[in-house]
Amino acid sequence: MPSLPLARREFIKSASVAAAALSFPAVIRSQEGKSPNAKLNIAFVGVGGRGRASVEGLAEENHVAFCDVDEARAAATFKKYPAVPRFRDYREMLDKVAHQIDAVVVATPDHMHFPIAMAAMQLGKHVFVEKPMAQTVDEVRKMAALAKEKKLATQMGIQGHAFEGMRILKEWLDAGVLGEVREIHTWTDRPIWPQGVKAPDHSKVTPAVPATLDWNLWLGVAKERAYDPAYLPFNWRGYWDFGTGALGDMGCHMMDGAYWALGLTQPTSLEATSSYLTDVSGPKASVVTYEFPPRGKLPAVTWKWYDGGLMPPLPTDLEPTRALPDNGTLIVGSKATVLAHPNYLSVRIVPEARMQEVVTSLPPKTLPRIAGSHWTEWAAACKGGTPAGANFEYASRLTETVLLSCVAVRARRKILWDSAAMKVTNLPEANQWVTKEYRAGFGV
Repeated sequence: MPSLPLARREFIKSASVAAAALSFPAVIRSQEGKSPNAKLNIAFVGVGGRGRASVEGLAEENHVAFCDVDEARAAATFKKYPAVPRFRDYREMLDKVAHQIDAVVVATPDHMHFPIAMAAMQLGKHVFVEKPMAQTVDEVRKMAALAKEKKLATQMGIQGHAFEGMRILKEWLDAGVLGEVREIHTWTDRPIWPQGVKAPDHSKVTPAVPATLDWNLWLGVAKERAYDPAYLPFNWRGYWDFGTGALGDMGCHMMDGAYWALGLTQPTSLEATSSYLTDVSGPKASVVTYEFPPRGKLPAVTWKWYDGGLMPPLPTDLEPTRALPDNGTLIVGSKATVLAHPNYLSVRIVPEARMQEVVTSLPPKTLPRIAGSHWTEWAAACKGGTPAGANFEYASRLTETVLLSCVAVRARRKILWDSAAMKVTNLPEANQWVTKEYRAGFGV
């Protein structure tokens, strides 16, 4: 399907706004008293790569429409579900099927999360968005506010929030097993894509756009530029205009468990060091130090993030023969230290000998467990069930912390964050990365 002319795009935008006023009450009424066994009618934006995982994760629901700007990337999904209508432009899709759907899944590159999710929520549709929620603090706050206003079921795609390890960690913390936690370390082997790179050089040749790709729609709200295979299909993560680097890719996963279990809010300051940072790309490696304020009787927390293969110092109580995994989190308490899986699939006290000593005295399970995946949890919430754990009210706070890391990396100086005012107070020029500008024509 070719890219739509501007007049058609403007029509779709206007029609979508008008449809919002008409369809929103009907959508909400359709969810009232809906049986948990009823199928959810879902449209998917981005069905190749991670998007395909969402299609399969929600296989028990009704797939009403698929949207993808890259036919080659989406080919496997299209082949498996040949009867599902296909679109290239999410605006056209919403214009055509808004009256048929209850919800929208967004699994595009980071820079398009905000415009697509906002368009869907303005139409009263429940939304699932892959991590990170968006690219800027301003965007995640607007998304959370609209979801709350419309009373929509939302979820950010961090599967670990549905895992038992999250709940075990909180039960241990609440029972005092770890004592006071004032120090956390998180590390990852990402980026596993190019970072610390310059913009592609087109001085000698400009690559041709593949026939299966609508480059204009892929760019979306990003600044116009020539196509280059350096960006697609995966390496966009390393470019500021499209992704959020190693921090955005893994931070929402790896910081989730301890952030939630400790009831953290926003950091008051962040300071970053990095290597090979460029104006267009995230660094090859970085270390970010966050300072979180006390919460009631709980003490302040210093959290250190390491990426690009950098690692924290080995804990003094770690077995001499034991190495840290390539990705993980250490929650250091005054009584015990926990090593957590990157997605909190498991949590263990270290050393293992200490874990075995206390295993019989660990607190009982008191928090409800999730039956199924973070996709099925969200689907149940859309049908009137309990809000999903990584709903936008919570996920926006976590994502804000992660996105502030990117601001600190780009600022190259310590930043002081005023969460209430949503601004960096000591370095005004850093606020350019708290918001963003959008290319016209996409309804933002």
